[in-house]
Amino acid sequence: MKRAILILLFFYAITNYSEAQLWKLKRIELTGGFGTATFFGDVGGYSHGKNIGGLKDISFLQTRYNVNVSGRYRITQNLNFRVSMTYALLHATDDRGSNKGRDFETFTNIFEPDFLGEYYFIKNSAENSYLFNKGRGKGLIGILRSIDFYAFTGAGGLLYSINPNEKLKAHGLTSSGTTAVIPLGVGGNLAAYPNINFGFELGFRYSFSDNLDGYTSQYSSANDVYYFFDLTVTYRLKIRRNVLSSFRRR
Repeated sequence: MKRAILILLFFYAITNYSEAQLWKLKRIELTGGFGTATFFGDVGGYSHGKNIGGLKDISFLQTRYNVNVSGRYRITQNLNFRVSMTYALLHATDDRGSNKGRDFETFTNIFEPDFLGEYYFIKNSAENSYLFNKGRGKGLIGILRSIDFYAFTGAGGLLYSINPNEKLKAHGLTSSGTTAVIPLGVGGNLAAYPNINFGFELGFRYSFSDNLDGYTSQYSSANDVYYFFDLTVTYRLKIRRNVLSSFRRR
């Protein structure tokens, strides 16, 4: 009887250990995303006294788009390193806000490479399931168990090119340049299939420049910032153990 119990405990421990290591077979992920870009600069917007928390500055007139691709390496089950590249179009206009009579308008093309760290504060439990990795159905409870939430931050660079209207161009400010940015945000994923995740991401960018819209006001008290909201698709690459072994032998 004791031998049977020991055998059962042994196989239970081996099974749990094996399932806990399944995520290591898919440590590399490729992600594509598309969404909105919302800019907050010196062109457009309301003054602080008329704009509690900046909420009135969020408008369709200021919103454009972004597209991005990224590669991710999973250091641990809850911690990732990520390299991301984003192209976006930022827009600012005085048509809405405290400076309607000024009539400034600008479009800014940006390219942003980032180096990010991600921490999953809620991690799905489906990826360590043999049944899920074989592609079998999960049902509603399984779907709820397949949701991730994470936070990210890091450092990035920014290349920008500004296209102002004639009134703004008359000020003769720099029309292009480079600067650094600090990304910060949160995201979520649904592990819909063994190798495919669908998700969203909300990211804030603080730039070290106050010239992304081609205009710096004497009343400006902060650098320019912008937000991305994206819908994402992630493909998880399976790493073969024999491939890893061959690299170790070299």
